[in-house]
Amino acid sequence: MPLILITGKNGQLGSELADIAVQYTGQFDFSFFGRDQLDIGNKEQLANVFLALQPAYVINCGAYTAVDKAETEKEKALGINAEGVGVLATLCKEHCAKFIHISTDYVFNGQGTEPYKEEDVTDPVNYYGYTKLLGEKLALQNNEDTIVIRTSWVYSRYGNNFVKTMIRLMNQRPEINVVSDQIGSPTYAKDLAEAIMLIITNKAGFTAGIYHFSNNGIISWYQFACAIKDIKQLNSIVHPIPTTAYPTPAKRPAYSVMDKSKIVADYGIVLRDWKDSLEECLGKS
Repeated sequence: MPLILITGKNGQLGSELADIAVQYTGQFDFSFFGRDQLDIGNKEQLANVFLALQPAYVINCGAYTAVDKAETEKEKALGINAEGVGVLATLCKEHCAKFIHISTDYVFNGQGTEPYKEEDVTDPVNYYGYTKLLGEKLALQNNEDTIVIRTSWVYSRYGNNFVKTMIRLMNQRPEINVVSDQIGSPTYAKDLAEAIMLIITNKAGFTAGIYHFSNNGIISWYQFACAIKDIKQLNSIVHPIPTTAYPTPAKRPAYSVMDKSKIVADYGIVLRDWKDSLEECLGKS
């Protein structure tokens, strides 16, 4: 059976992929690697793993995601998000493996007023975004059988994310402040995992290039927090605040909405409404 190698097994997307892998028993073998098992910055280690496993597909869920820390831990962020991705793509080409790499809305500057298309000009406003953009470029340059999937506002019942943070803070505090002037679309990692497997199993084949994926709907972080509060029936008061009232080391894009029509047209992906997915994640559906 063809083998799918997945990096970042302990993250949100890697964990969701592990859950749905059982649905493909008899169709694919899976090998999952965490950062402690496979360092994508270690070329020799990567080469040995490819030689031993001969994967047909590689899904790179591994990433340096500490957006603020990336402003100072530049070498580490660059090694994982860019240089390591380039090596993965090169090894995929050498071993005739198709490569799926996960990227981010942070490759855009957030000054847009309508959903970003895949071919729109990139212009990251922080170092994390810069490293992710460089990773995209290296992946596509080093292996023509690469799909880059940009996603946004990812959450899951696994890992650390905005949804879990909001629930924790609302349980601890009578009032919280949440930024209301940053706009985007949440992505339930389970939905993204299912979309990736639909791409891999697509009968029409594997169409390389850049794709955008998130759940449907356009909201602010404040609106996201209010929905979490309502679904979990929490009593904390949520106050909207401007970005200027919550300074961070790394600048955030104000507008992160992406156009998903390409992935729908090419792969028949059905996009779920963000609130339906949130309710599922929080056990309300």
